[in-house]
Amino acid sequence: MTSFWMLSALLVLAALPFVAWPLLCKTAKNNDVLRDAANLEILRDQAAELDKDLNNSLLTQDAYDQGKRELQVRLLDEVKSTDKPQLEARNPAKVLAVVLMALIPLVSGGLYLKLGNSKALLPVSQQGVSAEGFGVLRSEAALQELEAKMQKFHDDPNGWAVLARSYSELQRYDDAVRAYGELVKLVPNEAQIWTNYADAMAMKNGQSLLGEPTKFLAKALELEPENTTALALAGSAGMERGDYVAAVTYWQKLLTLLPADYPEINMVRDGIKQARQFLAMQPGGKEQLAKLPELAEPAKPAADAAKAITGKVTLSAALKAKASPDDFVFILARAAEGPKMPLAVIRKQVKDLPLEFTLDDSMAMQPQMKLSGFDQVVVVARVSKTGTPMSQPGDLEGTAGTVKPGSKGLNIVIDTVK
Repeated sequence: MTSFWMLSALLVLAALPFVAWPLLCKTAKNNDVLRDAANLEILRDQAAELDKDLNNSLLTQDAYDQGKRELQVRLLDEVKSTDKPQLEARNPAKVLAVVLMALIPLVSGGLYLKLGNSKALLPVSQQGVSAEGFGVLRSEAALQELEAKMQKFHDDPNGWAVLARSYSELQRYDDAVRAYGELVKLVPNEAQIWTNYADAMAMKNGQSLLGEPTKFLAKALELEPENTTALALAGSAGMERGDYVAAVTYWQKLLTLLPADYPEINMVRDGIKQARQFLAMQPGGKEQLAKLPELAEPAKPAADAAKAITGKVTLSAALKAKASPDDFVFILARAAEGPKMPLAVIRKQVKDLPLEFTLDDSMAMQPQMKLSGFDQVVVVARVSKTGTPMSQPGDLEGTAGTVKPGSKGLNIVIDTVK
């Protein structure tokens, strides 16, 4: 930072002669009245300019006060009093040159402090990096170009963040893990980066959060205890290792942080219920369960039986090999026109197929977004590889198309790979 200010000062000093020299060389008329009037006018203009810059926040109060003092001194020196003997005529341009030489450094410094980026003076490792908001590169040429750049500018956290996010989006998890590994060396205190690192490492390890990913999540929650993504993954890690107390604890805390209309809040509740059931089946689990807070059930809207949709879901024989018995199956209805958020959702597993289903208002994810409130809806059945109802590449899907609420006996065959 010191080097930056020294270089800036040298540049300002180098520029001053180009401003002051033409004014200093300018000759003045030997006319006291004209000279005094010119000096006064110049000083008035400078004073007005200082006031304007202060009002427009272009000068700090300290810079403004110093400039005013400088003008007052010049006023006493340059404008002669009428009761004194006649002095040698002075050049008003010289006064302006001196004033400008004083003001230019002050104004330029004030402008930088107001409009410049002071963080740019810090080492890159101290600038702070957000885990979100970076673009994603999908072109192989662009990725290779950025990789080559990072070999030269290895301590650029923004570059590593772009690479990490891009590789994750492209499902190149080995490369994503490598990029996140470099990023956390430069930015070790950003919870979301550790969370994303854990997610990428889990995907690299066959979607397992055991081992390193669990440690990374613990680091993230140490830095930011209310990071919702870290809480969700930490609960999943607890379920995977059979620590159902941890799963319930993390997910119930997550539940208190999510808005009531969060699209996947019912999935979080279902996960908590499942973890509590598994805990109750363990030796001593009921005693542990008794120490945990009860799960508050949300108020559900009254179901309109006349608007309920019923039907049956089956998995086509051609796709059975692509689905695991433990894969989740989501049966949902969404508005044919309007918001894409599900109006009603059922979550089951492939092993439950074929399955008779009923979708009604009691399954609404938001009280104001009920199945009966729309004239036409699309009913979809989806086998999700990621455990979320949102469509992802590789999911298996079937649809009944557009139907009216109250439709009965729909037959949905899951027969398409997304």
